[in-house]
Amino acid sequence: MCRFVIYKGTSPVQLSHLLTRPCHSIINQAFDSRLRLDRRRPINGDGFGVGWYDSVYDEELGSQPCIFTSVTPAWNDANLIRLAEKIKSPLVFGHVRATTTGSLSLDNCHPFVYGKLMFMHNGGIAGFHLIKRRLQADLSDDVFNVVKGNTDSECAFALLLSKLPDPKAKSFTTRTLQQAMLDTIATLNSYAEAACITEPSLMNFCVTDGESVIATRYISSRHDEAASLWFSSGTTFSEYAQGGHYRMAKADKRENIIMIASEPLTFEKADWMEIRTNHMVVITPKMNLLQIPIVDKFYVSPSDPAALNRDTDFAAAKGLLSPRRALVPVQPRENAPQLSI
Repeated sequence: MCRFVIYKGTSPVQLSHLLTRPCHSIINQAFDSRLRLDRRRPINGDGFGVGWYDSVYDEELGSQPCIFTSVTPAWNDANLIRLAEKIKSPLVFGHVRATTTGSLSLDNCHPFVYGKLMFMHNGGIAGFHLIKRRLQADLSDDVFNVVKGNTDSECAFALLLSKLPDPKAKSFTTRTLQQAMLDTIATLNSYAEAACITEPSLMNFCVTDGESVIATRYISSRHDEAASLWFSSGTTFSEYAQGGHYRMAKADKRENIIMIASEPLTFEKADWMEIRTNHMVVITPKMNLLQIPIVDKFYVSPSDPAALNRDTDFAAAKGLLSPRRALVPVQPRENAPQLSI
């Protein structure tokens, strides 16, 4: 199953430090996952994509992100390795794909882009073939024509665009993107209910306008666990030992770097915190990180014992869940990253 990684920092990062150099980078996870074990599709070899924003605004180039996608396996693409060594960006989306819905084509590779906006999805919309026509009918002509591929993910992005007051806007408030994400999830749930779809949908979505980042860890179920999602924050992310061994350092209270990933990029347990099920993570333009509950009929409060007993079988069977015990145990470092709520 697919997986993604997000980087937002006060300083640009060389793409290779996220994509190729770490021994457990998202590219290495594509063929050698240690935490998410998908027995059906152990290899994420159905294409990849990386999107980034310029470090410095150039009027001629504009503010839209640049995207590089390919249908070749990510670990076997020489162009990706060369580009990753020469490109720096303060905001990066990376995605590797294992097909579930949609054919193997460039049009189906994430991230998807419209204007300033960039979007990725990890999971699957249950019974998508039963709701696709209804979803498309609710789109404006402009947004309908945005969809070039045939995945549930790109249709979800189109639906999100339709929830924005003006998807062509030159800027978006964090609150506007949050509300569009919530409305997208609510609408997909209403489609499923109307079509009598009982299988849960796994909706780990993320969207950015180059300033704010909105990500969700969500499942339309009160009893099942969602696809895994983790975050790490600190002041530096660097290699501390040969062989691609990286870690997040936190020298003070500032958050110079925030990363969100389907699977941690390091085996340092103290580097990463698991995002709660059915919660939204918001990274503001000023690098504040918030975790906000998505309160609907599938929400279970963390104080409810049922929140600790969600069934992992559904997501694990799809290769979308990292067992909590799978991270290599290490002594917690002093001043480990803390979550702002």
